[in-house]
Amino acid sequence: MESFRFDVELPVRYRDLDTLGHVNNAVYGTYLEQARVRYFDRALDLPFEAREMVLAHVDLDFRRPITLEDGSVRVACGVTDLGTSSIEMAYRVDAGESSEPAATGESVQVAWGGEGSCPLPEEWREQIRAFEPTL
Repeated sequence: MESFRFDVELPVRYRDLDTLGHVNNAVYGTYLEQARVRYFDRALDLPFEAREMVLAHVDLDFRRPITLEDGSVRVACGVTDLGTSSIEMAYRVDAGESSEPAATGESVQVAWGGEGSCPLPEEWREQIRAFEPTL
């Protein structure tokens, strides 16, 4: 399993559950989003409003259900590649006491220039590489 330099703990809320008592599959995407925002809070020295990027792709593999009894999830994430205009990330979602992930995923964010994609700003590259020295 890939190791990550960043993780965040998020509560499992009653509203996250579906009628079977499991966290709804769409909520996993929200968990990734919350972790991604906090990751960039840490890795980039920019206010949220200055991070002009859009989500271009997300891929999730569900490995086991998460329930309210798990109490919280820990989402670990990190940048795995920097493209011309894109930032690729990987994720692992752990819940409860299980040593197996509840989900794994990947996403691609694209720098946005208002009308379309644009090259990643060099300062973003420098700050992400400083946070992720193995890139």
